[in-house]
Amino acid sequence: MKFQDTQSMDERLELMSALSKSFLFRAAKIDEEGAFPYENISELKTSGYTSLTIPKRYGGEEISLYDLVRFQEYIARGDGATALSIGWHMGIIKDLGEKNNWNESIFRMLCEDVKNGALINNCASEPQTGSPTRGGKPTTTAVKQDGFWLINGRKTYTTMSPVLDYFNVTATIPESNKVAYFLISRSTQGVEIEETWDSIAMKGTGSHDLILNNVKVKEENLVEYFEPGKKGASGWLLHIPACYLGIAQAAANHAIEFAKSYSPNSIKGTISDFPNVQQKIGEMELELIRARHFLYSVAKQWDLSAKDERNQMNPELGAVKLSVTNSAITIVDLAMRIVGASSLSKKNLLQQYYRDVRAGLHNPPMDDMTILLLAKNAINRSVD
Repeated sequence: MKFQDTQSMDERLELMSALSKSFLFRAAKIDEEGAFPYENISELKTSGYTSLTIPKRYGGEEISLYDLVRFQEYIARGDGATALSIGWHMGIIKDLGEKNNWNESIFRMLCEDVKNGALINNCASEPQTGSPTRGGKPTTTAVKQDGFWLINGRKTYTTMSPVLDYFNVTATIPESNKVAYFLISRSTQGVEIEETWDSIAMKGTGSHDLILNNVKVKEENLVEYFEPGKKGASGWLLHIPACYLGIAQAAANHAIEFAKSYSPNSIKGTISDFPNVQQKIGEMELELIRARHFLYSVAKQWDLSAKDERNQMNPELGAVKLSVTNSAITIVDLAMRIVGASSLSKKNLLQQYYRDVRAGLHNPPMDDMTILLLAKNAINRSVD
C-alpha cells in the first residue's frame, strides 16, 4: 500500500507503523556495521512518503507540519538514523513550498524529480565555520565564469549523501561578498563524496563530506541569496525533535516490556510490580506526554499561522527542540536504569538509543543559542 492510497490519518499511521517495524528489524545490524539504510530509504520512496510535502500546486499533497512530525516520530521508533536522514529531505521540500523563494521553473523541476524518487539535502556545514546557524560565512566559493558558476569547496555532515540526487550548497561569491544557495545535481562533473562519517551516534545517516572540485552549474542554479545566521523562522526543523522523541518512545517501550517480563528468582511476579520501577516508568511517561504535547501544539500553531506570525515563532521553535531533545535524553537514561547493566550490552538496543539520542544536542538550533534568544525575547516583551 502507498500513502496516496490511504483515506485517513489512522490508515497512514498504520502504514507508517508497519514501515517502522521493518526499520526496527534492521536497526541493530545497520548500527553495528555503520552501514547506510538503503533498504529503509527505498521502502519510504516506494510507499510514496518522500513526495508527501510537495505543494498542491505541483500535484503534491502538501501535508501539514503536524502530520510531518507525527510521521517522523513513527519512523524514529524504528530507526533514528533513517528518520533524521529523510526528515531533512521532507522538511526542505515543505519549506521551499511555503516560502516560495526559488525561481518557479527550478522548483517545479525539482518537485517533478521528487515525485520520481529524487532526494535533496542542504549542504552548509564546514570545518572552518562550525554550525551554520551561528553565522559563519562559507569558505566554499562560487565564481562567475563565462555565464556559469564555478564552485569549489568541502562540506561536512552531508546527511544521506549515499543516495542524494541534489545538493543545495551554500557558497560565498567573492566578487560581491554575498552568500547564496546553489542547486547541484549529483551527476555534475566534479561532485565527489568522501566517506568520512565515523560518529558513534546516528551511524546510519551517511553524513560524509561533499567535495566540490570546479563544479560548473548554470546561472539559474543560484537559487537563493541569504544572510548567514539570519534565515528567519523554519518550522520544518521540528523534524529534528520529532526524531528524538521517537527514539525516546522506543526506549521507553523497550524498558516497559523488560520490566513486565523480567522475574528474577528472588521475587514473585515481575519487577514491574516494584514501586521504584513504577516510579521510573511514570517519570518516563510524564516526559513523553509533556514533550509530545509541546511538539504537536507548536506544529499546529505553525500550520494555522500566517506568514508574518510564523516569522515571530523562532523562540517557540527553538524551545521545542531544546525541551524535547533533552527530555528524550532523560527518558533513555531512565529506561536504562530500569533495565540495568544489560542495557549496556551491544546486543541491547538501549545502548544504541543512548548514543543516538545525544546527537540531538548537536543539531540546530544549539541549546545556548535558544536560551539566549528566549532571554532576549522575554526582555523585549517586558519593555513593550
